[in-house]
Amino acid sequence: MILANENYGKLQASYLFSEIAKRVKAFQAAHPEADVIRLGIGDVTLPLAPACLEAMHKAVDELGHAATFRGYGPEQGYDFLREAIAKNDYQARGCDIEPGEIFVSDGSKCDCANIQELFAQELRIAIPDPVYPVYVDTNVMAGRTGANVDGRYQGLHYLESTPANGFVPAPPAEAVDLIYLCFPNNPTGAVATREQLAAWVAYAKANKALLLFDAAYEAFIRDPEIPHSIYEIEGAKDVAIEFRSFSKKAGFTGVRCAFTVVPKNLVAYAKDGTEIPLHAMWNRRHTTKFNGVSYPVQRAAEAVYSRDGACQCTQQVDYYLGNAKLIRKGLQDLGYTCVGGDNSPYVWVNVQGSSWDFFDRLLNEAQVVTTPGAGFGKCGEGFIRISAFNDRTRVIEAMERIASALR
Repeated sequence: MILANENYGKLQASYLFSEIAKRVKAFQAAHPEADVIRLGIGDVTLPLAPACLEAMHKAVDELGHAATFRGYGPEQGYDFLREAIAKNDYQARGCDIEPGEIFVSDGSKCDCANIQELFAQELRIAIPDPVYPVYVDTNVMAGRTGANVDGRYQGLHYLESTPANGFVPAPPAEAVDLIYLCFPNNPTGAVATREQLAAWVAYAKANKALLLFDAAYEAFIRDPEIPHSIYEIEGAKDVAIEFRSFSKKAGFTGVRCAFTVVPKNLVAYAKDGTEIPLHAMWNRRHTTKFNGVSYPVQRAAEAVYSRDGACQCTQQVDYYLGNAKLIRKGLQDLGYTCVGGDNSPYVWVNVQGSSWDFFDRLLNEAQVVTTPGAGFGKCGEGFIRISAFNDRTRVIEAMERIASALR
């Protein structure tokens, strides 16, 4: 008899964005004439940077000739891309990260979930609230939690992120083992200072814990005092794994390319206290279960670090930040308190009421799709997230509609 993984039965309702899609579909079926503007999910809208497109075309042409054809590539990523990442994203910021510590993949979402395979089942796991749902749901699927009670899974330690702490939780008083952090934060748009990240590194060292640091939105940081990488903090290589993505940095949401940094000196422990290198474990997992990102995509990612590519991608990020500024100002002018939107493409809005009711109100009265904060965790109730990923004219129109609906 084939037994199912009953942990899936613990998952609350549907995945957040599936529920949003269902409600939008129902609205459009009832109002086929409606022109819906989507400021919900974080999907980019601008075309690929010309430098990336040119590099991809050139790589595809190479595959059309026997002399330059490539079959299977290295699962960890081609050296040309890993070297470009190490040089530009880390060494240029004073971080001692080697190309061999970088693992190229097809998405941070996958890596954030798959990294669990390296660790024992009984770990004490800390996850921010509100948070990107994938961190929670994949731990539920893996059987690391109990049932959901009053909106939270038993067995998880929730790090409450609220207006009182600026949506940046401090290390807990008790010891935990595996800690998810995301800055700039999804969904709140909050960023962590050097001092706040240093406190987490110190905590991890003191408790032999591990930080899983999601830096998917680092390209949006404009404040020179805010670290782009956890490895800018002294000692972080001993206690942190970092996830990065080209999805928002270079508009690769449909192209698919990301990477994870696992320092070679990073260790976990056997029950007898023996140190076990995590780099070797992840390398084995990665090479066993992943066949690598395609050659043309990796060439396109390499072009992100070229002079033209870097300029073009920065211009795109600045464009989205311009949208975020308009969204934030528009909501503030209506009397709403907001965070994010300055070092992040997301604006987190305090709606002082039900998140889903406010979502439905904007959908029905303004035909604008947002994301209800309640879908990101218990502390997200009373907030909505608005994404800056759209055309400028559509953002302006959306804010005019919202203003009309809310006045």
